[in-house]
Amino acid sequence: MPAKRNLLAVILGGGAGTRLFPLTQQRSKPAVPLGGKYRLVDIAISNCINSDVFKMFVLTQYNSASLNRHIAQTYRFSQFSAGFVDILAAEQTPESPQWFQGTADAVRQVLPHIADWGIDTLLILSGDHLYTMDYRQFLARHWDSDADVTVSVTPCDEAAATDFGLLKADASGRIVEFKEKPKGDELQSMRVDTTQLGLNAVEAAARPFLASMGIYVFKYDRLEQLLRDDPTDHDFGREIIPSAIKSGNVQAFLFNGYWEDIGTISAFYRANLDLTSKIPKFNLFDAEAPVFTRARYLPPSKIEESQIHDSIVSDGCIITGAAITNSVVGLRSRISKNVVIDSSFLMGADYYQTFEEMRDDLVTGLPRVGIGEGTVINRAIIDKNARIGSGVRLINEARVREADGPDGSYHIRDGIIIVPKNAVVKNGTVV
Repeated sequence: MPAKRNLLAVILGGGAGTRLFPLTQQRSKPAVPLGGKYRLVDIAISNCINSDVFKMFVLTQYNSASLNRHIAQTYRFSQFSAGFVDILAAEQTPESPQWFQGTADAVRQVLPHIADWGIDTLLILSGDHLYTMDYRQFLARHWDSDADVTVSVTPCDEAAATDFGLLKADASGRIVEFKEKPKGDELQSMRVDTTQLGLNAVEAAARPFLASMGIYVFKYDRLEQLLRDDPTDHDFGREIIPSAIKSGNVQAFLFNGYWEDIGTISAFYRANLDLTSKIPKFNLFDAEAPVFTRARYLPPSKIEESQIHDSIVSDGCIITGAAITNSVVGLRSRISKNVVIDSSFLMGADYYQTFEEMRDDLVTGLPRVGIGEGTVINRAIIDKNARIGSGVRLINEARVREADGPDGSYHIRDGIIIVPKNAVVKNGTVV
C-alpha cells in the first residue's frame, strides 16, 4: 500500500427516510438513536476514526438540525490535527438549483467543496448501516488492484438478495456484471460461487449472491469523469457503477462480517434488540473498534427493587420497581413502579424534568416524561421525551400490522408499536 494517500470520506445521509417513519419525522436517518446512547451516524464515523480516516463530510438535506447539533457537539479533533467531520447540507446554486436527486447527484453537487482538498481517493459510505469494518483493508484492496472503483460486497441468501444491487466477479475479483434489485430469472442469473471469494462450501451454498453494500472507493479523477459524462445519472447503484464496469477496472472487496442496512422499522427494531443477545451480532464491547459518540457526563443509572433480564440500561436512568426483559433502555429513562417492559427499545430523554415541572404535570394531569406506574409495554419503540401515562398497555394484542393512532400518539409498523418523539400517551390507553 502506498505510504501516502490524500483521502477523504463522504457519508451519505440518505433521503427523507419514509420507511423509518415516525423515527424520521423530526430528524434525518443518520441522527436516529441506536443502542441506547448512540446515533446511526456514529457507526460510519467510528469506523473511519478506527481506520485512520480523519477527514469526513456528512451529506444531508432532510431534517438536519438534530444531526448538525450531534456532529458539532461530538466530533472535535485537536487543533493540531487536520481531521474534521463537517456537515454539507444540500444547497441551491446557479449551477444546481435543485436538491439532491440521488446518491451520485449528492456527491456531484458537493464536488466543489471536496475538490478544495486536492484528494486522489474518495471513500463513499452510508450513514444508516450497522457494521464494523477496517477500511484500511478495503483501501489496500483498491490501491493494490489499481482499481478505478472498488465496491464492498457481502454474500447473502435469496430472500435478501432482491433488496440489493447484485454483482458477479471473475476469479481476480474484477466485477463483470451488476444488476439493481433483480427479480425472477434475472435474480437467478446472478448466482455465483462465493467459495472463490473465501467462503467455505456450507456458507457458499447458503449465500450464493453478492450484494453491494453501497460502500465504494473511487479514484477521485475517475469519479469526476463518471459524474460529468452523464449529468442525468443520479444514483451510484443504478447508473454510475454499471457505467464504470463497462469502461474501467471495478473491483469487489468481500466483507463477510455482520452488516445490517437500517432502512426499515423492522430492521431497526431487530438490530437494536439483538444487542441484548448473549452474543450479539454487533459488538459494542470491542476495545479494538470502539463506537464513539457524544460524551454527556451523566450519573450512573439508579435501579431500585427491579428485575432486569437480558437487557441494556444506559447512563442516567432511574428505574423503580420495574420488570424489564430483552430490552434496550436509553439515556435518562425514568421508569416507575409495577412497569413491565418486554422486547422493546426505549430511547430515553434529552433532559431531566425538575421537581417543579413534575409537580405542574401532576396538577394538570399531564404524564411526566418517562413511563408511568403499572404500564405494560411489549414489542415497542418509545422515542425520546415520550410521556407514557399510568396503566397504559402498549401490547398490540390484536396483532395489527399497520396503523396510526387517531391523535398521532402512536403508530404501528410491521406489527411494532412506535410512540413518536415528544408524544403523550394518556393514562389508561390501550393499544
